[in-house]
Amino acid sequence: MKIVDATVVVTSPGRNFVTLKLTTDEGLTGLGDATLNGRELAVVSYLTDHVAPLLIGLDPHRIEDTWQSLYRGAYWRRGPVTMAAIAAVDVALWDIKAKAAGLPLYQLLGGASRDRVGTYGHANGRDIPELLDSVRARLAEGYPAVRIQSGIPGLRAVYGVSSTDDAGSPVLHQQARPLVEDWDTDAYLRHMPAVFEAVRAEFGGALPLLHDAHHRLTPIQAARLGKDLEPYRPFWLEDCTPAENQEALRLVRRHTTTPLAIGEVFNTVYDYQALITEQLIDYVRSAVTHFGGVTPLRKLFDFAAQYQIKSAVHGPEDISPVGMAAAVHLDLAVHNFGIQEYSGHTPLTEEVFRHAYTFTDGHLHPGETPGIGVELDEELAAAHPYKAAYLPVNRLGDGTVHDW
Repeated sequence: MKIVDATVVVTSPGRNFVTLKLTTDEGLTGLGDATLNGRELAVVSYLTDHVAPLLIGLDPHRIEDTWQSLYRGAYWRRGPVTMAAIAAVDVALWDIKAKAAGLPLYQLLGGASRDRVGTYGHANGRDIPELLDSVRARLAEGYPAVRIQSGIPGLRAVYGVSSTDDAGSPVLHQQARPLVEDWDTDAYLRHMPAVFEAVRAEFGGALPLLHDAHHRLTPIQAARLGKDLEPYRPFWLEDCTPAENQEALRLVRRHTTTPLAIGEVFNTVYDYQALITEQLIDYVRSAVTHFGGVTPLRKLFDFAAQYQIKSAVHGPEDISPVGMAAAVHLDLAVHNFGIQEYSGHTPLTEEVFRHAYTFTDGHLHPGETPGIGVELDEELAAAHPYKAAYLPVNRLGDGTVHDW
């Protein structure tokens, strides 16, 4: 079997998605997600101009060899653009291999380690009453765990929290130019314990509660927040501080027993080495789409398992159903699965990407369709072309760009 075509499809059925489609001389096709939020076209160029020509004529079954060739052969390694492109190739090859075997992908990864995949949903509100309503909505949808994000008194807009403009219209976090949001760390640190206290008072102590600090804190600020939240027993505190400096997590770990999750902006295992071997975190958060695919993420999870660290694959709306499907197959197979983020997609997105995975009673299952179980409607995709969209920028009260 040989690869005879490699096509990149860009579509925006609500969010921008970049998809690689590989075709073999035996008629099998494979899909891979290469979406990089706010930098999508950089990956399109990397794939179209540099990677796709190298794939023609290759044996699609040689997944490990192809991965190593794309990673090591370019000389310039790592980075989100490179790893998103490699991820798309890797997942597409796994899709083809599983289809050739007539099996769903998880069966090629060792079979199921569980019957279904537990998830958490997103709850947010501009104030605490609105947040409580959002938690109720997530519980009504069946989610067994909930991430809680709240507006901060005195701040107009906070990333991760729905907001409206002066005319009352919804403000999207993705806009044609970056939305500028204000930020006050002291106000945030004062407010979040009260948020957890209110949610615990309303929903009790058994509901797993997660919170994402979105990299906004210094190490000592993160340590303080983790310690202040301990009475409310969070399931985890996510991305408490920028982790390019892995030593920062040593300080956080010394001061709090709140479980820590990190890694959605990481691209390779090298970003995790000290965090895992020194057991400075409890959950690894990388996405299949941004970590180079199923091949390296499975290796990361096996590495983490040696230190009692669990998986928690990044799963926002800007990971396409192709990337989500690959994640759910991996979730079902690995032994040290922790939890899967799942915020779903728009109905239109699910028409463009028809998928076999299901969400029932707060749990996902990849289905039994051979491959990853996703089909791309290319005609419908073409009807929704790319739209420039960027994530917001945070600035402090004096106008300084905040390092989050």
